[in-house]
Amino acid sequence: MNKTVTVILLVVGVVLLGYGIYTLIAPETSFSLGDLSIETQDNTNAYITIALGLVAVALGYIGGKKTKY
Repeated sequence: MNKTVTVILLVVGVVLLGYGIYTLIAPETSFSLGDLSIETQDNTNAYITIALGLVAVALGYIGGKKTKY
């Protein structure tokens, strides 16, 4: 695999992993009324983003390990 493609895959994978972890941790909506505080969160998209990031990093790593004959 071309070295440029490998680097792009690694960078995109790391960015996707970071964004996925951020969306997993940060609450989406919050409501506060006096002492009552409610936070809701939907993590479905965060898991998909993390999985895509892992796939991109793995492809970049595998592509960088191949030797040319």
